[in-house]
Amino acid sequence: MLLPEFRQNFLAVHAELSKVIVGHAQAVEQLLVALCADGHVMLTGVPGLGRTLLVKSVATVLGLSFSRVQFTPDLLPTDITGTEVLQESADRRTRSFRFFKGPVFANLVLADEINRSPPRTQAALLEVMQERQVTVGGQKYPVPAPFLLVATQNSLETEGVFPLPEAQMDRFLMAIHLDYPGFQEEVDIIDVATGFSAATARPMLTPEQLIEMQVVARVVPVVPSVKEYALALVRNTRPEKGRSEGIGQYLRWGASPRGGQALIASAKVLAAVRGRPYVTRQDIRDVALPTLAHRLILSFRAGAQGMSMRELIDRLIAETDAQMTPPIKSRRWRDILISAK
Repeated sequence: MLLPEFRQNFLAVHAELSKVIVGHAQAVEQLLVALCADGHVMLTGVPGLGRTLLVKSVATVLGLSFSRVQFTPDLLPTDITGTEVLQESADRRTRSFRFFKGPVFANLVLADEINRSPPRTQAALLEVMQERQVTVGGQKYPVPAPFLLVATQNSLETEGVFPLPEAQMDRFLMAIHLDYPGFQEEVDIIDVATGFSAATARPMLTPEQLIEMQVVARVVPVVPSVKEYALALVRNTRPEKGRSEGIGQYLRWGASPRGGQALIASAKVLAAVRGRPYVTRQDIRDVALPTLAHRLILSFRAGAQGMSMRELIDRLIAETDAQMTPPIKSRRWRDILISAK
């Protein structure tokens, strides 16, 4: 698959989803970028914004097998990964264990309201998210490829919920927030939901084509200066002792090395979607919010000043832009990067 075909497939999938999903154009694009980068996604927002419909529609358009797990306080880890059952032969002479696969054995898994289950159940997803496999009884069972996990959580309620640990949040490539729709978008939603006929998505790709797109995205080149810019963004989020200036003073916890990996992987997909065979600093800036926000913990000072995560990311970008003025020897790359600013 070549770059023009990658862009054509991406735009075709986005257009097909727009027939079913009213509004949320930026969130849909970010979700597709994360899936093309072979990363997991966390969707946040108030109930009723169509998150479940969005994920189901994405599975249909991409031709992926789909399963949904509704997280509840009494959900067990084996309800997600699967369990071994002791079976007896027809002649009742021998017995053996047989593994029954759980809902994680699908291409696209929706973990709905993941924060409603205790940490023990949430941790059942760690191995499958990182290793793409499930270990039961010492036996490893690989999940089908591609494997993508999309989780939702309701951030409004504080009773009966279990916040996800930082180690698990760090394994999500992006955290995408869905806001309320605009007035005209909400009118269109009501017309679609209460009308006689509702639009349905149709398959546009196959799982094999999605894997090819993931491979194409990985080979998009990134010049050293852009890599250094992404690394500077990540390192500027880490607070230092005695540091009284800069973004670090507003953060209690900064991004891990996975943050830099997420920036580069997402920016590669975005560059390919925009028809460029290279990544620019603007691509890094455009994916900074969804790839870094969920990896950061605001300090007391930021909370006292009423600073939001979006405002902090904007200040982080501005601070990093002021720091990063490295000399570029190649005139060709210097002209490209200057024009992309």
